[in-house]
Amino acid sequence: MVDVAVIGAGVSGAAIARRLSACAVSVALVERAADVSFGVSKANSGIIHAAFHHKSTTLKARLEAAGNPMFDRLQAELGFPFKRVGIIVAAFSEEEMKTVEILHARGVDNGSPGIEIAGRDRMLALEPKLNPDVHGGLFAPSGGIIEPYRFVFALVENAVANGVQLFINWKVAAARRIADGWLLESSSDERIEARWVVNAAGLHADEVSAIFGAEHYTISPRKGEEFLLERGCAALPSRVIFPVPSHNSKGTLVIPTVEGTLMLGPTAEEIDDKGDFSTTPDNLERVFDLAARMVPQVSRRDIITSFAGLRPALPGNDFYIDMSREVPHFIQVAGIQSPGLTASPAIAERVTELLQAHGLVLSARPDYNPIIRRPPRMRELGTAEPDQLEWLVAEDPSRGHVVCRCETVTEAEVVEAIRHGHITLDGIKFYTRAGMGRCQGGFCTYRIMQIIARETGMPIEAITKRGGESVLVTGRIGEPGGHTA
Repeated sequence: MVDVAVIGAGVSGAAIARRLSACAVSVALVERAADVSFGVSKANSGIIHAAFHHKSTTLKARLEAAGNPMFDRLQAELGFPFKRVGIIVAAFSEEEMKTVEILHARGVDNGSPGIEIAGRDRMLALEPKLNPDVHGGLFAPSGGIIEPYRFVFALVENAVANGVQLFINWKVAAARRIADGWLLESSSDERIEARWVVNAAGLHADEVSAIFGAEHYTISPRKGEEFLLERGCAALPSRVIFPVPSHNSKGTLVIPTVEGTLMLGPTAEEIDDKGDFSTTPDNLERVFDLAARMVPQVSRRDIITSFAGLRPALPGNDFYIDMSREVPHFIQVAGIQSPGLTASPAIAERVTELLQAHGLVLSARPDYNPIIRRPPRMRELGTAEPDQLEWLVAEDPSRGHVVCRCETVTEAEVVEAIRHGHITLDGIKFYTRAGMGRCQGGFCTYRIMQIIARETGMPIEAITKRGGESVLVTGRIGEPGGHTA
């Protein structure tokens, strides 16, 4: 029996598991997908928000404000890509400036450091790519950009190194009370006994709550379509650019990603299907029109790909983090949409406090190690440190074998990802960026599949894009009827 089972290995569950790994308790982290971060977190916009959109009376605003300053230390410990580039909100009229004043007041109330109202000249100095018709706006220097899946991978890797047990492809199908806690059963008849359960199941938190006989609520998927533009395109700004928000959306953003590409979006559409990740030409046109109002240089010619993510919304649009009132030893962590990524380390602290307040002893582990040592990446060394690069290649020739030319990812980096348990194409893509460039895997996919097969012993036809039925090759290689899908 473990002390705590955390259901869901997105950013919230990963942060909770990692925080608990610093304590002298046993923890299981269970995930229904084939890899961590494959749910809501994989399509996150990658923004560390600056605590000015939400009223201080909301839980999400308080946890956003608490979580934001934690990322400097987290990055120093875990080595994920993160930059504090600042956020600007662009206003194009006196009427929109009235909303900017409200956002500024909220930021001040939430303790957003250095937040300021800016006039036209100041806005253009902060971001020269802005439309010169800008009237003024807001500048929040504490905002930043992050690679969300690399953050989740790092949290989980560190948690596992500190004793957390990770179970993937583990969908909770049933649960019942036992003398000392809960018995969880998976859809494939595996079992875990736990004294406490934390429900951080994202889009499926309502279903998990029902399985445990806890509170009844409904998660409504809110779809956001995003469009990725190539590295170094003319429209790439130096800061995250927001429009003045509407009543129910932060609007379409222009986001310089931490790895140098440009993201436009998201949309915000209430849907019923938790499996609908489609994108549409109509939304592409709408997003580009809205983005061009802020940054006129955006061009459809620079599109690499499009994707959609689903945000787990609750009525009232606030986070729900509390002990269950219906069943014992069960904590709800639900409705974690934007700014959930920013709030995630503070969410982990809140869950820890709830566990302690209700009787779980969480003494510090004397052997806890918060550090991950990341091996050097070829694209990061570039021409800056040729001597080190030459030495590394001499030590391990696979560091000189470039597998993904668009993102300069080597064979050694792909092998590293596999040895950390990422054996799907998406898992390797998120860990290394192989397949994220201009050709979107057109040249490197089969080579990566060969490396997976070599390192794991899996046949090529068993390798998947994202787990489940997402195979890329059907039949058997060399047999009549075998073909690529």
